[in-house]
Amino acid sequence: MKKIKKIGMLAAGWFIITLGILGLFLPVLQGVLFIMIGLSILSSRSEPVKRLLRRFEERYPQHHQTMESWKKKVTGWFKKGET
Repeated sequence: MKKIKKIGMLAAGWFIITLGILGLFLPVLQGVLFIMIGLSILSSRSEPVKRLLRRFEERYPQHHQTMESWKKKVTGWFKKGET
């Protein structure tokens, strides 16, 4: 079950980053926001991503707070299925 959860978190993170990259070119999506949310999700599984987000937090604290709130929501979605 843990392996499925890990794969689900990685897939969700990369999917959201992909949407973010598309959003950089399409006027419909907020590209940077999706990229930051995807990085936030991946940070729970990757040390290099954690370091990148620490630097982001130092430069842009208000955006970091938004990202952290989204991270809590998304991890809550995955915890709902656990018993």
